[in-house]
Amino acid sequence: MSAALIDGKAVAGRVKESLKTQIASLTAANNQPGLAVVIVGNNPASRVYVNSKKKQCGELGIYSEEHTLPETVSETELLQLIDALNQRPQIHGILVQLPLPRHINEQQIIEKIDPAKDVDGFHPVNVGKLMVGLPAFLPCTPAGVMELIKETGVTIAGKECVVVGRSNIVGKPQGILLLREHGTVTICHSRTKDLGEVCRRADILVAAVGRAGLITGAMLKPGAVVIDVGMNRNQHGKLVGDVDFPSVQQVAGWITPVPGGVGPMTIAMLLQNTVQSAAQLI
Repeated sequence: MSAALIDGKAVAGRVKESLKTQIASLTAANNQPGLAVVIVGNNPASRVYVNSKKKQCGELGIYSEEHTLPETVSETELLQLIDALNQRPQIHGILVQLPLPRHINEQQIIEKIDPAKDVDGFHPVNVGKLMVGLPAFLPCTPAGVMELIKETGVTIAGKECVVVGRSNIVGKPQGILLLREHGTVTICHSRTKDLGEVCRRADILVAAVGRAGLITGAMLKPGAVVIDVGMNRNQHGKLVGDVDFPSVQQVAGWITPVPGGVGPMTIAMLLQNTVQSAAQLI
């Protein structure tokens, strides 16, 4: 048995294609969707990600602007920039690229963004709405994961769903989104006893812990859907996920590759949130 690949690039392409008509309509009504990206310092991974966002905005007709700040920028200066962006009607989404330098309080920055422009879905207002089931910007990576699961045709309702990782950005909201689809959800973390035993119960497993090759084929139920959110570099500098791909591919029913799985979906969901903001659908 060899798992079927879930092509994140193809799914993301369909999401973006579906946005084009709406973007054209909004632009014709003098309401072109606008995204402001703020990047602090020169983190190479952040730079690659920001460049990709800008390129895809241009391809779809979304207005975008980049604000690049030095590593030494003060928290006050960054807060002032966000406040200015909050006030600009042509900006519908504000994204501050994480991580930030240690001298800046990330939570303070997240909370400064107007919840109506929080297209990352990180503001406590949007997190709270997600928790209670109200319309809100969904965090991009977990929302993308849900689309990838749906791509398999597997129904989430009633399934055992295991999320490995409990970050505010992926693990926790992922659990909530799976629960909203009536999955039976277990969230694992560093203090989970016998991780393998828990993972082997999963019909759907989402690995989002940031440890290369943590999940192996021996830890899986045959035929499981495996979504690999991990982005790590191995000892050879190669980009790999949290899943040991060769062994897991022999057991799983479906699996996302790294790269080419979750990554493209994260950006597609960001663009979708920006369009939703311009259309005032949230």
